[in-house]
Amino acid sequence: MKLPRPFLTAAATAALALLVSAPLHARTEFLAGTVSGLYRLAASQAVSLWKGGEVRKIMKTPDAWYILTSAGVFRSADLAAFEERNSGLPVKTIKIPGPEGKTFAREVQELKDLEIHPLKPEIMVTATKDAVYLTRDGGLNWKSLGLSAATAGAKAVAVGDFPNSAGVPALTVFMSHPIYGISWKYPDSGSAAWTDMNGGLEKVPTIKWPDEVSDLAVVVQNGKTVLYASQTFMPRLYRLDWTARSFVQIWKGAAPADTVDGLSVTPQGIVFSAPSGIREFRQAGEPFSQGSASAGTAEQLPLWDPQLMLAPEQLLSAWIAESWTGGRGPVSLSELWLRQPEQVITPHWKTANGKKGNYLPVHQVVSSDGYDAHLKTLKDNGLNMLVVDMKDDIGTLRYDAKDPLVLKKARVGRGIQLEPFTAKAKENGIWLVARIVVFKDKSLASWGGQRYAVWDSKENKPWQGYENIVKKIPASADGSEAEKTETVRKYYEEYWVDPYSEEVWEYNVAVAKELIERGFDEIQFDYIRFPTDGINLSQAGYRWQDKGMDKESALMSFLSYARKEIDAPVSIDIYGANGWYRTGARTGQDVELLARYVDIICPMFYPSHFEQGFLAQSPAEERPYRIYYYGSYRNTIIARNHAIVRPWAQAFYLNVSYDRAWYNQDYVQRQVFGTRDSVDRGYMYWNNSGRYGDLRPDISAETSYPWPSPEAAFSKGRAIFSNPK
Repeated sequence: MKLPRPFLTAAATAALALLVSAPLHARTEFLAGTVSGLYRLAASQAVSLWKGGEVRKIMKTPDAWYILTSAGVFRSADLAAFEERNSGLPVKTIKIPGPEGKTFAREVQELKDLEIHPLKPEIMVTATKDAVYLTRDGGLNWKSLGLSAATAGAKAVAVGDFPNSAGVPALTVFMSHPIYGISWKYPDSGSAAWTDMNGGLEKVPTIKWPDEVSDLAVVVQNGKTVLYASQTFMPRLYRLDWTARSFVQIWKGAAPADTVDGLSVTPQGIVFSAPSGIREFRQAGEPFSQGSASAGTAEQLPLWDPQLMLAPEQLLSAWIAESWTGGRGPVSLSELWLRQPEQVITPHWKTANGKKGNYLPVHQVVSSDGYDAHLKTLKDNGLNMLVVDMKDDIGTLRYDAKDPLVLKKARVGRGIQLEPFTAKAKENGIWLVARIVVFKDKSLASWGGQRYAVWDSKENKPWQGYENIVKKIPASADGSEAEKTETVRKYYEEYWVDPYSEEVWEYNVAVAKELIERGFDEIQFDYIRFPTDGINLSQAGYRWQDKGMDKESALMSFLSYARKEIDAPVSIDIYGANGWYRTGARTGQDVELLARYVDIICPMFYPSHFEQGFLAQSPAEERPYRIYYYGSYRNTIIARNHAIVRPWAQAFYLNVSYDRAWYNQDYVQRQVFGTRDSVDRGYMYWNNSGRYGDLRPDISAETSYPWPSPEAAFSKGRAIFSNPK
């Protein structure tokens, strides 16, 4: 895919003329990493050097090149031959069903970052979500340093020599966690643990820990080793005061939500990736290398735009030789997809984008009158989409299934006749989404002698989550029995099938394919996760789990299979927290990974479902706007724009403290405004009963936000990310 060239400013045009006029011998490497490989960008063309997957970062040592890719770390001495440097790094197993049986693809787990020691290039660090890894021999062997928290998640790493308590430089490794901030450790000090170090880092109001740190960079300036840091969802840059173990903020942007990532420190400042372009922070006053904390600015840097636009597909990283940088020294950039956030990398974004609508339980549209009433609700509110249960929360099919494979295993209940139903939707210009509940399925869990049920390894029966309820038994009237308590087991009304089972995948995909073939426009997978509730979760056994697979690889395998089989937009529902933070180990919903296999991600950012004090700072009534404004942005960044983010909006009252104080039509509409002002690519209303009396008509970009909100005042109806083109 060739991306369009942006309009060039006069400054950029002049820069291009300067670069092109430089002698050929002076213009050395200008490399670009894309979604498919590594390229050398010559004066007017892109020359392919390596085609093995995404190239997310390009680094150079005195004697070699290193690239961080979707297939792990690779080394090259000459940019002609590349060798893997992945020994000791963990592997993820993907199961691939096929007509001749299942096969497996084993790949290096997602690596979050790659950093090289500024003085000892044989020393490097990387990280998966689960652990930080260190090499002392240029990647020939990697060793785990563990993780700073019990919760999975790592975003950035760095390494350098910092003074220990005796003032002697000691090897020091740093990591950032999406929830718990920055930690450090001395890997050569025996059993030294990770130590948190979060002083000076900015927090989101009402949240205890600092907001996610996107990148870390260690450099040597004037003989002193210095660590710089940036934040993912707010525009901030920091310098570490190692003596105080605290960070000094050196720059703060004006936007409420913005991203600083892919740091490259130069003698002139810090070059970084941000939405809509490459920026450069320059210190005011003293030279940047002095490390002063005086104020400075971060301006757009279009210097390399003409050359970068030679990349034949979406750009992820670049390495720019000193001869191209205008005296900045060599520059390594990553997360360059941020330059063009309107470029969504998914096959069906054109048709899926901008859809807005309601969820409906199927019984409300079985009759013609019920269907017509809901179509009128859509029209009256400027909506164009219906999400309808086709396979419900107990696994019952709600349509006239005809596929033999589906009928063999399905329980078919009262529902709709597909062809008349879908035809009427098309007549009214309605986008139809089939909701399919995947792994919570009472019907399939009981089929075939409970062949697919999640199994209780202790009680040797289908697993079902429960809690213990303590009941008081009053004393007997005659006093012969004193008051006592009794513990009663209370089971949740949830029945789960094994997410590792390729036969479960096949069945659900067969349902999806039939629905698409018979008139639905989109498939929405719900409960695409592992069970989370019950004091007995440790007893949940997965008999279909193959060696080397974990929760994330189970969901990746299913969605990879579904993507190949379903020629239509595919969406997934996720917990709101999994759209807010890049952790999902408990559920398997690692959005950063799953986004590659779907077209739409649908986070449930319901204000009622977060902790009641979450983002409830004054004015508290603005909380729904805040959650959707920041949440939609964060989810898009975490997904790296691989999918459209279309959140669920809460159109129901829940008896929790915040809803009791604030729930009304304004509450509902604030969510829509927050989505519009953030990443305006659609939304859906959820009301389990299908009652939508709390809706107001959809709002346009020109509609002013009617309540006091600093975020809305800043945006003035302009979305942070533009719509896909």
